[in-house]
Amino acid sequence: MNQKILDEIINQDYAAITDTIEKFLIKQIEKNKANGLILGLSGGIDSAVLAYICKRALKEKTLALIMPDTQVTPSIETEDAMKMIAFTGLEYKLIDIKPIVNEYLHYLEPNEWARGNLRARVRANILYYYANAKNYLVLGSSDKSEHLIGYFTKYGDGASDVAPIISLYKLQVRGIAKFLGVPQNVIDKKSSPHLWKEHIAEKELGMSYEDIDSILYCIFDKKLSVEKTAETLQIEKQIVEKVYQFHLNSAHKRETQQKPFEDKQ
Repeated sequence: MNQKILDEIINQDYAAITDTIEKFLIKQIEKNKANGLILGLSGGIDSAVLAYICKRALKEKTLALIMPDTQVTPSIETEDAMKMIAFTGLEYKLIDIKPIVNEYLHYLEPNEWARGNLRARVRANILYYYANAKNYLVLGSSDKSEHLIGYFTKYGDGASDVAPIISLYKLQVRGIAKFLGVPQNVIDKKSSPHLWKEHIAEKELGMSYEDIDSILYCIFDKKLSVEKTAETLQIEKQIVEKVYQFHLNSAHKRETQQKPFEDKQ
């Protein structure tokens, strides 16, 4: 891997980035005449960064929902989420979604893939229930890496009113997490949406975030071709093509609903 490219991605002014995000959130609350913000706190790094940012300037206007499915979510994830509540002092609610998911399954034929994504959509439903009840804005926890390759559930963890870290690659999320003081074990743990047992993002994707971020950065920030990206990173062309194909195949997740008579192609 090209260390120069990694350094370009990672070496950012995280104090300035944090300040920009804080001002953005305050402005969004005012603009939308909302009473505050709500987020799903999973125990992972993306939602942890949101919690720590909200703690700085919007502590009294933030609600965190911890929503494990105790059938598949490791207990350590819920424990880490609760520790971050203790560290940030945010208001929170702990809701086990297992019985909700199981209730759906009384009426649906079994499919493990669909059940995993159902878990993400149940969480989105609960977030919007409380957002409606309190006139809060839902914060999305997708980062730039996951957004560009479509690694999120449509109308699940991809559903939000505002997306504070969607311009930050996963490696940059780790950098801002260090700046904010997120616990090191949360920064170091393998990312996972925990849609099924032993679900690890990098294992499912087949590569590390160092590879993914470097490839995306070269293609979308440096505007390099697939061939030039492979040459610059000294990585197999088929790996670059795989990441770019993730992006192309997930275009529908990043676009509004397609409508007849508006297709220009």
